[in-house]
Amino acid sequence: MLTLIFIQVAVITLHASLWFVVALNLRRNDVADVAWGTGFICLALVGQFSMTAVSIRGFIATALVIIWGLRLSLHIGLRNRGKAEDARYRKWREEWGAHATVRAYFQIFLLQGLLIVVILLPVTYILSHRNGVVTGFDAIGVVLWLIGFVFEATGDLQLIRFKKDVGNRGRVMTSGLWKFTRHPNYFGEVTLWWGVWLIACSLPRGWETVFGPATITALILFVSGIPLLEKKYKGDIQFEEYKSRTSAFFPLPPKR
Repeated sequence: MLTLIFIQVAVITLHASLWFVVALNLRRNDVADVAWGTGFICLALVGQFSMTAVSIRGFIATALVIIWGLRLSLHIGLRNRGKAEDARYRKWREEWGAHATVRAYFQIFLLQGLLIVVILLPVTYILSHRNGVVTGFDAIGVVLWLIGFVFEATGDLQLIRFKKDVGNRGRVMTSGLWKFTRHPNYFGEVTLWWGVWLIACSLPRGWETVFGPATITALILFVSGIPLLEKKYKGDIQFEEYKSRTSAFFPLPPKR
């Protein structure tokens, strides 16, 4: 497994560098969001083709990563098309000043690549083992992945439709899945990675790859996900009212 991880680090470094060049040409670092999904796909495929023999569990894990990564990258790419650079990246560019280029490479693209390697640990572990006996953990893991994928994809689709309606300009999305959680897409992404981890638990000591789903959970709950996104809505009366009655992460009935 360590050999495969070293190969993945080399591949993701190349992947990050290529996307960094794209960012320089387009003069927008938010292409890193598109590179997020494609990075997982690259490493999963590297793992798939690096092994002399892969079990059915390995094929399933790789397929789940490809489906998720393609949808996410396409969604973000289409969403950002024709728009200015995301405000978060624009702010960092301004704050970093003369060191913006170097810091973008290391703190956005390379750091993102390292996180991808860590989050993908359950899949890497699965691909490193040839045990093909299917267990209950596999079935539960796939079901949990499906629940997470549906939440993420449906939440994104509902938000797109909401924003396309000019009558909703300046309003906060409070219907559909967004009625039960302020971030159904984030909840979905975290859930599906825990599903992949459960699949890894079918293998001996597979539970040790818990660092993968734990990392994406921590990022979304405490670092670059919910806190960063909600920061720009702080003080907005409409959002504060929505926030007071709607769960931040887990889908729950809204408070009265």
